[in-house]
Amino acid sequence: MIKQHEISSKKVELSIDLSTKSAWETSLVTYLDDIQFNFIGRGEQCLIKTKLALSHKRSLEANILLLEEPENHLSHSKLNKLINHIKDNHEEKQIIVSTHSSFVANKLGLQSLILLNIDETTKKRKEFRFTDLHEDTQKHFEKLPGYDTLRLLLCRKAILVEGDSDELVVQKAYMSQNDGKIPIEDEIDVISVSLTFKRFLDIARKINQPVIVVTDNDGDFKNNVTNKYEPYKNCKTIKICADSNDDLPTLEPQIVEANKDQLHILREILKIKEREYPDKESICKYMKIHKTDCALKIFDTDKDIKYPQYILDAIT
Repeated sequence: MIKQHEISSKKVELSIDLSTKSAWETSLVTYLDDIQFNFIGRGEQCLIKTKLALSHKRSLEANILLLEEPENHLSHSKLNKLINHIKDNHEEKQIIVSTHSSFVANKLGLQSLILLNIDETTKKRKEFRFTDLHEDTQKHFEKLPGYDTLRLLLCRKAILVEGDSDELVVQKAYMSQNDGKIPIEDEIDVISVSLTFKRFLDIARKINQPVIVVTDNDGDFKNNVTNKYEPYKNCKTIKICADSNDDLPTLEPQIVEANKDQLHILREILKIKEREYPDKESICKYMKIHKTDCALKIFDTDKDIKYPQYILDAIT
């Protein structure tokens, strides 16, 4: 008997495929919302097949369930349905899931994550666990699973930045110092994490992952940088890069200040005219209004500009 509510929210029917003369003898076909099962899309098929497998008698009697990469062919909405189904209907079982999806890891709970990797010192396989990860951090990523936590865990080194414009400028600065190579070519991942630096650092500290934070001082270096990152001060694998000048609170005035002796080059890159933007203040104002657009122009340019020292410190 088919229990429709357990496998799909769509109308489930059985029919015979009559496309060939002998089909009636062998072909019993499932339809969902009047669409033949073979044509409903691979993601929907995977979702239904997984639910059917989990509801099989042998699965119901088993104490351990193994799932391999449930994210295959599934959109985030479908994947969310599957994960919720697993969590809600199999709480009494031990479920082992292999995945390359941050979404899956975050939703199932980072405290249950086992990371397998090669120890750089012993060259032997080693496992890392997050059983003592702070509950606030674990809950944060479970509620907001879109963050790329596995990128942090699986790269050789990571540079954490606040937004798109910071990411573009850091990558361009790295290219200027490394013969045009972007950081990822050296297994260094530049990750935009919005305002969740400390959440990612809590994870990195657990596995001694080398991480550099590139951040603004927002006009108060002491409180926004020194005091904020005090808990990570003695962690050898974590480095905080920010400028201590409170008069240069964000990336844009930092870039303008670094290029104060060649503002004409900066204007050429940004495609603005000197009569409209004659000084540092006006250029800085323009860059703040057009943050990502300006960062993209800097990334795409062939012209050489100077970069703020805290960014150079980060990529060295």
